[in-house]
Amino acid sequence: QVQLVESGGGLVQAGGSLRLSCAASGSIFSINAMGWYRQAPGKERELVAAIFSAGNTDYADPVKGRFTISRDNAKNTVYLQMNSLKPEDTAVYYCTADRVATMTGWGDYWGQGTQVTVSS
Repeated sequence: QVQLVESGGGLVQAGGSLRLSCAASGSIFSINAMGWYRQAPGKERELVAAIFSAGNTDYADPVKGRFTISRDNAKNTVYLQMNSLKPEDTAVYYCTADRVATMTGWGDYWGQGTQVTVSS
């Protein structure tokens, strides 16, 4: 069984920074893509950033230039460095791991979510 455990959320003032971490555990052989989604109250869940096994990345337009995604393949961990935070970044942030290869096959997984609150 694969589990994703997130950490690093919290309360920060506008203009501040936070760093989210997400570690995948279990009998994992490989992970294709890891990423972060967020969901604000009353809004749909949206992709924030993704990083693929080759290292290429993708960002949502609202966070380009402010957020940086990275991963440590040896630790099956993905990070999201969030700088110049804005109140509209307030949301629950979810970690994802796609095309995870384990002894039992392939699967996609989600973390439990971590709250990020940016005060104005």
